[in-house]
Parts: sequence; structure tokens; C-alpha cells
Amino acid sequence: MRRRRTRLLAALLALTAAAGCAAGPSVRPALVENDGKTTGGTPPRAPGVPLPPLGEPRSPALKWADCDDDTRQRIGTPGVPDGLHFTCARVTAPLDAPGEPRRSLVRLLALKVGSGPVPLVVVNDVDGDPGTVYAARLAATLPPAFLEKFSLIGLDRRGTGLSGAAQCVPADIRHDLVDVDPAQGGLGDVLDAARKAGQQCAIELDDTQTALDSWRGAGDLDELRKQLGMERLDALGHGDGSKVLAEYAVRFPGQVGRVVLDGVPDPGADTAAVLDAVAAGAQSTWDAFATDCAARHCALGDPKAALAALTDQLRRAPASIDDDVAFGPGVAMYAVYTGLSQRARWPELADAITAARSGDIGPLSAFAAPVLHDSRAQPSRIDATIATRCNDSQTRLSADQLDQVVAGMRGKYPQFGAVIAQQLAWCGPWPVRTEPLPPPGAPGAPPILVAATATDPITPQVGSTRAADQMPSAVTITWQGAGHGALGVSPCVTDAARAFLIDGKIPADGTLCPA
Repeated sequence: MRRRRTRLLAALLALTAAAGCAAGPSVRPALVENDGKTTGGTPPRAPGVPLPPLGEPRSPALKWADCDDDTRQRIGTPGVPDGLHFTCARVTAPLDAPGEPRRSLVRLLALKVGSGPVPLVVVNDVDGDPGTVYAARLAATLPPAFLEKFSLIGLDRRGTGLSGAAQCVPADIRHDLVDVDPAQGGLGDVLDAARKAGQQCAIELDDTQTALDSWRGAGDLDELRKQLGMERLDALGHGDGSKVLAEYAVRFPGQVGRVVLDGVPDPGADTAAVLDAVAAGAQSTWDAFATDCAARHCALGDPKAALAALTDQLRRAPASIDDDVAFGPGVAMYAVYTGLSQRARWPELADAITAARSGDIGPLSAFAAPVLHDSRAQPSRIDATIATRCNDSQTRLSADQLDQVVAGMRGKYPQFGAVIAQQLAWCGPWPVRTEPLPPPGAPGAPPILVAATATDPITPQVGSTRAADQMPSAVTITWQGAGHGALGVSPCVTDAARAFLIDGKIPADGTLCPA
């Protein structure tokens, strides 16, 4: 007990110190320019390991049980076809907290869908649908050949979904973490909210706080591989779920099977520069959304003018949603940004902005609900997002630097610069990672297919390309469309992934898929 109190006190002192100064080994200048350079050298492209054959489970240890009704309830509407059936199992893995013995365990939820004999593990963004839900939805978009050859295995990453959700940020603080005004002000309020969130998470999570990261997530995948009875891991990664798989290839190159990374994040250690490129991607995606809206003759009219009018309207007279949660211009822009990442929901997003202009904010607030609302069945996604991304990063900025960065990003990216920049404030008070960042690349791994999207608001093409450049065996295919991720959206990318995974056909590096 005394040791526990000592650790908590130390964590709180670290948070207090970090909040008052520019803590951490990586401190950026005030204004950020992404110069396109990578961290470390680019490994030579000399893949000497062939693409391994597909295998089937041998002596699997997982016990699958029906979870069809629960899964459909979690997915909600729009749902998935009646013909799909879901089973679930629990995966145990070491907590592996820094400085702690490997005696504590985490229990992770896995879901299986499809009749194929080969398990294909699916890992999603930490701030997106939990991996189990993402796998269920993805199954509905894939060609029948996928589910005849593979069973999709969705995994809720540690701290997310039903895998011991973090749920440590106070309810009233979640709103303040995403409420920066897109047009004015600094990040002081967001930084203050992050300080309160960090202090509470230090108490609630204890040893778990610094054990929620992508590196340990990669270790969880290897435990899943073993319990599936597989010699190698065949997998799909989406967004920063691809980061977990990329780090898996670094940690366990001999266990890498056939792996597709759909929208892998920029691996650069300088988070501020990485987010600058993300903001540029969001701005370009907004332009693509506006073009799409005009082509469909949507009711929104001029999207940029409508969005500016909406934020002005909410600035003058903020609305409120459930439980009297304020819905001002900052939350509205965060909701729009979330909607941009989901290409299939663009018509819904346009209608939601139109409705909000008329005083009905319900449809637009639904895009922010996964962050603002928290329940046992559907935990808020921001808690695990902050924990994982801050543990993955060593970048910390002072309050003055944050304000200058947000001012610079607003100037370059007027709609989404502030929305993206506020993510830097989330990590300001968080304990700085003391372990070295994982090395780039994955020497010794077989060919890995990296799918990039030309206009992506979450994992922009420039970052995915940089990530691929650091992997000696990476083969890149680029969809010239817009949205977050290409698999299941671009028929060209989906077919290439099918051929890679099922037939072992490796596309030419640099292949382009039309929008």
C-alpha cells in the first residue's frame, strides 16, 4: 500500500511539474513547419524475406462464444447484414508496466466473424470504433472471397472498448478537451483541462497509466497470435492501428505473416510537425468534401460559408446537448472533423451542418458523441486516445509555445488548424515517456503492403509514404481519393489487398488507384 501511494505521489508531482514548464526531451520551436524529413535514415529496399504462405491454427487456446446480439447492439444503426455471425473470446496478456514485474495481466476482447479457416487480425485507430466493432463493420464491406478464406479477428486494444477501457477523464473535462475555438484564443483552457485529466488518470489508472501504448499493444497481438494457434500473424491495420502492426514487425519480424497497413501514421518523433501535416490533410479533405457536396447538389450550398456562419452563430449563442453539455464552435468543428474521416457519412455530415444552421444540433452532435458520452458498454474514446498517444510521444510544449503553434496553424489551415493543434495540449501535463522510442523500419520482415490515401484527414499520404520509406520490405499502393483509409472504399485497393492476402500477389511499388 505504501509503495502504491508513493507511485501515485510521484505521478502527481510529475504532472504538476510538466504543467508548469516545457517538459520532456523534445521541445519544438513556436511555429512548426513540416520539412518532409524523416527521423533516422531510410533503410535500403532490399527485402530478402519472401511472403510467407498462409497457415491455419494449430491447437488454438481461445474459447469462442456467441456474442451476436451484443455485437449488433454495440454497432447500432446502420448495422450489418443478417448473414454475418459473431463470436467473442477473451485474450490474456501481460500488463508489462514500466518498472513492474510481469505478473499483472490485461484481458482483451476479441471478436470473430467469417467462416474462413485462416484468422486475419484487424486493428483499428485508438480513437475510432473499437477493433471488434470495426471488424464487424469491415466484414460487411469486403468481397465474399475474404470471408471464405479468412475469419476476421477484431481486437479491442488495451484501454479501449471492452478491453479494460481507461475511463479516467472526468465527464465534464472531456468536453473542454475538444472545445478550442477555431478562430480565436490560445490553448490555455485545453491545457488546464488536460492537467485535470492527467491528474485523475494518474490516480485511477495507477500502473496502467504508462502501460497503454502501441509498443505494448504489439505485444498483445503476439499473445493473440499464440492463443489463436498461429505460427505467424496475418493482419490488417487501419490508421494508427497500422502503427501497432508496424511496431509488431519491429518486435517480432519472424512472426510476421501477410500484413496490410491502411493509412499508417507518420513515424516521426516530432509530434508537432506530424500534426502540422495532419492539419494540412484535414484542410484538403474539407476541400474534397465541398467538391463532393457541390457535385451532389447538397442542401448545404457553399460548405465553407455555411461552416463559418455556423461557428459564428454558436459563438454568439452556444447551444447545449444532453445533460446541458455546451455545444459551441469548438465542439462543432471537432464533430465536423470526425465526420470528414468517414467518407460514407459525408452526405449525413452535410445534412447535419445544414440542420445545425437551422437550430437543430442533434445530428451534428452525434459525430462528437463517441468522445463526449461515456458508458460501460460504449466508453468515451478520448481517455484511451490521450493515454496511448501521449505514451507514444516524447514531445511536450510549454503554454506559450502551444499558443504560438495554434496561431500559426490557424493561419495556414483556417478550418482545422486549431482542432488539430489542441491535441498537442492533451499531452502537456502527461508523464514524459522515459523508454526510448521504437526504432524505425522492420528489417527481417517479409513484404508488407502499405495503402495510402491521397487526401486523408487522419493519416495523410505524406506521413504514410514516410512510414513506408523506413520499412525495407514495404510496397506502397496509393488511392487518389479522399477520406480516412482506402480498404473497403476503393475497389482497386480492396482488390489489391485481396490478391496480396489470399493469392500472395505483391503489387508493383508505387501503384496508383484512381479516385
